[in-house]
Order: sequence, then C-alpha cells, then structure tokens
Amino acid sequence: MRSIRLLSALVALVAGAALATSAVPAGPATAAPAPRVLNVVAAENFWGSLAAQLGGRLVRVTSIVTDPNADPHEYESSPADARLFAQADLVIVNGAGYDTWADKLLAASPRAGRQVLDVATFLHRPAGANPHLWYDPADVSSVIDKITSLYRSIEPGARGFFAARHRSVESALSGYRDRLATLKKRYAGTAVGATESIFVDLAGALHLKLITPKAFMDAVSEGVDPPISSLVTFERQISARRIKVLVYNVQTVTPLTATIRAKARARHIPVVGISETMVPPNSTFQRWMVGQLNRLAAALAEARS
Repeated sequence: MRSIRLLSALVALVAGAALATSAVPAGPATAAPAPRVLNVVAAENFWGSLAAQLGGRLVRVTSIVTDPNADPHEYESSPADARLFAQADLVIVNGAGYDTWADKLLAASPRAGRQVLDVATFLHRPAGANPHLWYDPADVSSVIDKITSLYRSIEPGARGFFAARHRSVESALSGYRDRLATLKKRYAGTAVGATESIFVDLAGALHLKLITPKAFMDAVSEGVDPPISSLVTFERQISARRIKVLVYNVQTVTPLTATIRAKARARHIPVVGISETMVPPNSTFQRWMVGQLNRLAAALAEARS
C-alpha cells in the first residue's frame, strides 16, 4: 500500500510540473531584422528621381548634377562627390561619355559590395552613341526595371517592398506614357528640326520626322563647330519652312544656336526649349517630362493651324 501511495504521489507531482510548464507563456519569436536604408548616388537627377521613387523610404538618394542653368557636359566633380561615391551602396551613372567625371570617381574609390549601374552599358549603347538616354521612353522603362532588380538583390529582405514601389512608379508614369501616345497618334510624320542630338530619341519615339542634318546636331552636342554643309542645309530647311517646329536645348545655348532660333522665329516657326536636367530640380521625372511634352504639343498644334 505504501508503495502504491508513493507511486500515486510521484505521478501527481510529474503531472503538476508538466501543467505548470505548459502554463508558462512562450517567449517572443525572434523578429526579422529591419531592412536597412540604402545609400544611392545618381550622377544626374533625372535618374535620381526615378531611383528615389522606386526605393521609397528604404533609400537615401543624392543626385549630383542638378543645376538647370548649367551645361551638364561641363560639370567638374568635387571632393564631396568623391565621398558620396565612396560611401554608396549603389551608384547610377548615365555613361556613353556623358559623365566621364563619374567614371573617374568610381575608379578612384573602389569598394567591395558597391553596385554600379552604367545605364549606357546596361542598354548596350556603344561608345560615341547619343548619350541622352532618358529621352527614350523604352530605355526609361528598362532602367526602371533594372533599378528595382538591383534594390532587391542588395536588400533581399525587402523584395516585396521594392516590388510594390515598382508598381507604384509604373502607375505614376501612366500620364507621361499617355501623353507620348497622344502626340504620336496626332503628329506622327511631322517634319521637325533640332539644334542638337538631345531630341533624337524622343522624336523617334513620337514618330516625328527629324530632318536636321545629323552632323549639325552631333557637332553642337559635342561643343564643336558643325560642318559648313550641314549648317547651310539646316538654314535652307528653315528658310523654306520645311521644318514645322524647332526644338533646342536650353542648357547649351551658343551664338550659333541662338542665331538658328532667331531665324526660325523670323519665319514664324514655333520654337520649343527642352532641358537636360529636371526643371525645377526638385520636380519628378514624370512631371518634368509631361511639362515638356505639353509645350511640344502646343508648338505642334500651332504649326498645324
């Protein structure tokens, strides 16, 4: 009997201990580490604007070339720029010879783990190609996808967040894309002129007929005198009003381009200015582009009336 009582007491003790253990609340699950904020440096603010929108609160974007009153081709880097490049998780440069100063900074500050997006290289644009890649809507779409891919690879724990930001930016760009489609439908085939190559890709996307001699546009873009034959041809196009609208770069105004603009106005040809960097600098890529497309649309409508 005593053995039975001892056994019963032992069973009760074990059961009580088990019950007490089960009543102890479980400790909190280990939380996943919060995604870090990425340091992103864009050589130019048109790419910087898209990078900031795509990254949202998980990126800190600094754009270097932002002054709409200066020629970006003549930008000279500073020690502050070098520090930014050295500390960045991702650097975005345009490439194609547009921002060679950035290439020098990258070479001078190698850093393990830093990602670099050279847009021209990514788009397979060869050296010497038209560097104004942000004026090609198809290229812009490709770069948006690439930036999101880079963010997700740098910070895999935030893949879902960056995917959501990508969808948000695609939605934000709908007005820009709708405006492109409208202009293409309404004015495709219209003969236009441009003082330099900044307008080449956008004219192609809109199916406008850009008839200015390529040699003239390339020379002005490179800051050299155009061949005389190309200048003569361009001036004849203006005199005969074969060009319906003239587009010029507001950031690379020279005595020659000013003369061309004056001759176009004298022949009652609408003149439209577009910029290389965003105006105002704190705008967004899509708001800036839609504003320029609206001015172009007004000029094309005036030419048709």
